[in-house]
Amino acid sequence: MSATTVSNAQTVPAVAPGVAALRNAHDDDPRRYEHLTKIRLEDPQAIARAAASRRRHPGAVLGRQNFIVAADHPARGALAAQGRPEAMADRRELLDRLQIALANPAVDGVLASPDIMDDLLLLGALEGKLVFGSMNRGGLAGYVNEFDDRFTGHTAEALAALGADGGKMLTRIALGDPATASFLEATAKAIDSLAERGLIAMVEPFLSAWIDGKVRNDLSTDAVIKSIAIAEGLGSTSAYTWMKLPVVEDMERVMAATTMPTVLLGGDPTGHQDEVFASWGRALALPGVQGLTVGRTLLYPADGDVSGAVAAAASLLTTEEIKPAAVAAAGASTSGKEAAQ
Repeated sequence: MSATTVSNAQTVPAVAPGVAALRNAHDDDPRRYEHLTKIRLEDPQAIARAAASRRRHPGAVLGRQNFIVAADHPARGALAAQGRPEAMADRRELLDRLQIALANPAVDGVLASPDIMDDLLLLGALEGKLVFGSMNRGGLAGYVNEFDDRFTGHTAEALAALGADGGKMLTRIALGDPATASFLEATAKAIDSLAERGLIAMVEPFLSAWIDGKVRNDLSTDAVIKSIAIAEGLGSTSAYTWMKLPVVEDMERVMAATTMPTVLLGGDPTGHQDEVFASWGRALALPGVQGLTVGRTLLYPADGDVSGAVAAAASLLTTEEIKPAAVAAAGASTSGKEAAQ
């Protein structure tokens, strides 16, 4: 992890003290991120400078599956992980865990809300990474009008200024809630705004409903397929749209529902980690699956070993470029003609 110079007088360390703190739980210095507070207080433009000087990711390629770590849950008030209601509440610990994950070379991206993104930029943790900003965090967990999920986070304009690769939008489609219509319209506009700037729109669709006073996502195969059909039709163009989908039963049928690049989400599973990883592995082998976008499952594993969980997930990914049959055939035909000449 390279150092990032953020002002004439201050240089962010190549490896933040917090990483060592998590590896050695007894060494939990509460001041280990105090330099971030100092920069925010005295030199807030350092964030923009860190973004401008950041080395970009070379870009996604079919077959070289991407591994994106997600850290946008706290901005929606969703702090629970592994049965701990406030697991993600400690920002210092979250940054420790994120840096351990991002230090693995196989992890080539991050999805984060603006506050966490800015911290990671100042820490120099996003060199060479894909960067996705979280756009709609207004549907707070437990909020009486949770489906009115307004765009309160990154804007397409801000993401372009940061040199980001795209923006993600949670798209919960509640057929019984009138807020769904205006929300889908806002989502379509966000997709168009990203596309105008050549940025990826990572759409995470669910069919959802209020059940016993809580919002529940329908994870049946048919419901996921229907949510894809609705989500991939949003916006005036789908040229830059990706899907972010849960791993459910019969993923072959799910992936047959779209031609869009798709990353798999992890959620907050209750099953054994080996079972979860096995289901990811089977889904990653399907055509169109471009990788993983996972947060809590890897950042807060049951055994506490973030590095081990990340390494295990990374082992599931393929890294060789795929040339689709039609492209390969066209290339062979061209080569044959050139040889004949």
